[in-house]
Amino acid sequence: MYYILFYKTVDNYVEKRAPLRPLHLDLVNESHKGGTLVMAGALTDPADGAVLIFKGDSPAVAEDFARNDPYVKNGLITEWHVRPWVVVAGGD
Repeated sequence: MYYILFYKTVDNYVEKRAPLRPLHLDLVNESHKGGTLVMAGALTDPADGAVLIFKGDSPAVAEDFARNDPYVKNGLITEWHVRPWVVVAGGD
């Protein structure tokens, strides 16, 4: 099953994330290499959020990521939530 983690960011997020970006990307890369994170990226125009797609047995895979994300821990993410996603094309 797929799960989408939606992030809503603080104002001036792009500038504010710089000091935490290496730690965030470490978590992203670790999750991707581990097979739980399928793809991820920031939204633009405006840069006010991000979307991360996970594959797992429960939403816990995405929820655990968010709880451990330096962006969340340091207040750059004002709101996050996870939704199940039923894929009808692509995926495996």
